[in-house]
Amino acid sequence: MSINQEALHALLKDPFIQKLIDAEPVFWENPGKKEGPLFHADEWEREIAAAEKRLRRFAPYIAEVFPETKDAKGMIESPLFELQHMKEMLEAAYQQRLPGRWLLKCDHELPISGSIKARGGIYEVLKHAEMLAFQEGMLQETDDYRILQEERFAAFFSRYSIAVGSTGNLGLSIGMIGAALGFRVTVHMSADAKQWKKDLLRQKGVTVTEYESDYSDAVKEGRRQAEQDPFCYFIDDEHSRQLFLGYAVAASRLKTQLDCMNIQPCLETPLFVYLPCGVGGGPGGVAFGLKLLYGDHVHVFFAEPTHSPCMLLGLYSGLHEQISVHDIGLDNRTAADGLAVGRPSGFVGKLIEPLLSGCYTVEDDTLYTLLHMLAVSENQYLEPSALAGMFGPVQLFSTEEGRRCIRKHHMEHAIHVVWGTGGSMVPPEEMAAYHRIGADLLENEMKK
Repeated sequence: MSINQEALHALLKDPFIQKLIDAEPVFWENPGKKEGPLFHADEWEREIAAAEKRLRRFAPYIAEVFPETKDAKGMIESPLFELQHMKEMLEAAYQQRLPGRWLLKCDHELPISGSIKARGGIYEVLKHAEMLAFQEGMLQETDDYRILQEERFAAFFSRYSIAVGSTGNLGLSIGMIGAALGFRVTVHMSADAKQWKKDLLRQKGVTVTEYESDYSDAVKEGRRQAEQDPFCYFIDDEHSRQLFLGYAVAASRLKTQLDCMNIQPCLETPLFVYLPCGVGGGPGGVAFGLKLLYGDHVHVFFAEPTHSPCMLLGLYSGLHEQISVHDIGLDNRTAADGLAVGRPSGFVGKLIEPLLSGCYTVEDDTLYTLLHMLAVSENQYLEPSALAGMFGPVQLFSTEEGRRCIRKHHMEHAIHVVWGTGGSMVPPEEMAAYHRIGADLLENEMKK
């Protein structure tokens, strides 16, 4: 489905769309945001609670198969880290006071696959495996799920295959857990995917199919091939409710961490959350879960590269998945490979439209600079795409649109949570190269 030419012609005349075409960093406050409870909140709360229980059932198995989760007893979770020095560096760099308390949600440290995709991707594979084992009479909820390590389960799951289209991190998550269980896994990877991610998957016995085109084409072809195989389960990042639920579980985990820090979001202490966004599943699920918990006291913003603002374009135009960044002349090429998506998820876009506070875009050079600054100030190493969230508070306080968005909030005591979506799996030599690029950019900027 795509936009008709008459509607596209009219859209291209829009001044805001022209800024997107020119790849300018922009900040957009969502006029479609609504106050009050979410639609079908009770149903969603039940489904998210069921997802949390399922993850707990699998936790003993996870702890055995992935030793890095043993201390957490098989729970796939990340720390919440306070950013003091980074905040000060950004205030100095942008000559802008940035009030409030800054926290980094360290999903770049998530075990197994080192990115936020470990939440949704691993969850959907586990749910599928559980369903198959239930149907075969091999497993029931009261069992100790460590029995999944037995050879009979690997032999059983090897009769089935799993496929997914990915720019990298989702494929890593699904490949890691799928291969561990015994599934035959195929990851359809777009041209933007990093070579080291492809290599790592192949080392785990995963089939990687490469495409010269972008993410949407990889998903489309993966879906088409899967439909021809009755034993193949396709994990559809553009439409999957199960991925969404896996991501949404993060909200209750974050709440537990905030409670431990005596942080209770309210009118006087609003919570602002900044999430890098590709097709939309990960940030959408987290945003939805947070709105269920905190209602109007949480304000969520999506961050996208200037060359790949697919969710912003879909929301602003109201066309969602019917429009691609290619339709307005953007090339969808960015160093933020995990965010290199040309067409957003219509399922997610329509679901989060009433609850999202806004979106903003960020240039690749800024991502590298922020990467370097975070490494120097806090000894935290993220991949470029994961730094998109870090630019959010800067945009919020330094742009006219951002200041208009926060004028009704008590910002002195605000809590800013920057979601660090990936990075710990990046090879050291690749991370060092990112670091050098950021250092050079920052040095050149200081010479001006």
